[in-house]
Amino acid sequence: MTTSNNGKVLLITGASTGIGRATAVLAVAGGWRVVAAARSAQKLAALVDELGAEQAMAVPCDVAEWSQQEAMVRQAVERFGRLDAVFANAGFSKGSSFIEGEHQPQEWRDMVMTNLFGAAATARLTLPELVKTKGHFLITGSVLGRVTSMRNLYAATKWGVTGMAQAIRNEVAAMGVRVTLVEPGIVDTPFWEGLQKPAAPELRSEDVARAVMFAIGQPPHVDVSEIIIRPTGQAH
Repeated sequence: MTTSNNGKVLLITGASTGIGRATAVLAVAGGWRVVAAARSAQKLAALVDELGAEQAMAVPCDVAEWSQQEAMVRQAVERFGRLDAVFANAGFSKGSSFIEGEHQPQEWRDMVMTNLFGAAATARLTLPELVKTKGHFLITGSVLGRVTSMRNLYAATKWGVTGMAQAIRNEVAAMGVRVTLVEPGIVDTPFWEGLQKPAAPELRSEDVARAVMFAIGQPPHVDVSEIIIRPTGQAH
């Protein structure tokens, strides 16, 4: 991929598939340099091959591990010298309900550690860099963080992300850092592997990625605080 370079750097967690990958592609096309982080080193390597090693770097990272996120931020700053935007996008659902099916508490623990602790750790470790650049912190929530229609713990983690975004904004707004909570509806991504997908219209990953880039592309005095994006026809 041949692009211009606007000098800015975007770090994306959960970048190997779905919304994160689509955002990385659009960002590089728009002149951003991208730090792509995810657990799958193989998928990240393929993404960097597509985007070009001058514009993108891969950092294998499990966001549930603090030390791995520390290394991720250190490598990003060593390579590109700065962070202008961070998209805390990593997350997953195991779909186990509160009363039905086999009880697997480790699945719940893993989901909370990724969806909540992981996002919080990304914020804590990158916000000092974003304060330096008066940058932009974005985080993937969900429509389920507003209207709970699924009978499992995943929705609760996304309600937690909604509160986290507001708490972060309360702390850093006066420092010139913008905060955007991105809340997608049903998106056709690998997220649904192993889950029963609702019979409803779907967004594509690129649809959400465009919303992310819209928020990032606003002038510094404009803070797009929340984006709720549903496919046409999804009622809740």
